[in-house]
Amino acid sequence: MKIDDIRKILIIGAGTMGQQIAFQCAISGYEVVLYDVGPAIFESSLKRIAKLAGSFRNSGRLTPEEAEASLKRIHCSSQPEEAAKDIDFVSESVPEDPALKARVFSQFNRLCPAHTIFTTNTSTLIPSMIAEATGRPDKFAAFHFHDIRVTNIVDIMPHSGTSAETLSLIQAFAARIGQIAILLKKENYGYVFNAMLTEVFKAAQTLAAGNVAEVEDIDRAWMGIMHTPVGPFGMMDSIGLDTVWKVTDYWARKGKDPQTLANAAFMKEYVDKGRLGTKSGQGFYQYPGPAYSAPQFLTGSTEPEIASGIKKQTT
Repeated sequence: MKIDDIRKILIIGAGTMGQQIAFQCAISGYEVVLYDVGPAIFESSLKRIAKLAGSFRNSGRLTPEEAEASLKRIHCSSQPEEAAKDIDFVSESVPEDPALKARVFSQFNRLCPAHTIFTTNTSTLIPSMIAEATGRPDKFAAFHFHDIRVTNIVDIMPHSGTSAETLSLIQAFAARIGQIAILLKKENYGYVFNAMLTEVFKAAQTLAAGNVAEVEDIDRAWMGIMHTPVGPFGMMDSIGLDTVWKVTDYWARKGKDPQTLANAAFMKEYVDKGRLGTKSGQGFYQYPGPAYSAPQFLTGSTEPEIASGIKKQTT
């Protein structure tokens, strides 16, 4: 198969990253099927994709006509057989559970055409953990996206059984959808950027869970020294606290490290309250207009409006 043979894309998982990948493929001219197990999720997913299209339109990255055409290229399905029909390229974004990912790929291996390329958008796992379960390990690799609103960097991580043809196709596909590919020479948990970011998140969680400093002060320290517009907890809000918790909890249970277990428990408190970050309107901060976006946040001259309720809420 050549790059021009890739025409129809299947996105498995209609959550935050599935929505973004679907949209990126659609604005690049591809027909996209967005699959999830429950049709109820599609209403909120399509609303968030439409909001994403609006932000691209308002910033001049898309014309109104391009934004509208892109949205029309995205179709939803909760029926596996229907979703898999005539698919050339698969991107999977289900929760960070290797057993779940293996089951999903095994199912779609039976349904997708033999030529279909399979990729996983996993943030912290490695492809060899699920390669055999795909039924087509030579046509499988990790193809990881970051937040498309702020970057066009993607990671490509093959495993030892990924064919050279598949690797070349994924690289070509990344270029077709306007992404800059970071190619890993070997498998590495967390790729490149996420491997570094995971350690930052762990350090921030440890400080907060151990009551060393408050969430907003931890972010203020990072933002003030690194000169960034957001700190670790603001970044976690953007990713989704449910996603961050699942990753933290997975490695906590796998490694049985007391500190990581404590960090997972700290994150779980927010998830249990439905405070999932930007997508729910509350996480460590309240949205829109989080406290860290205020000019005076770094000075600490105002009471930050954080959802944890540690500080008095501003009006």
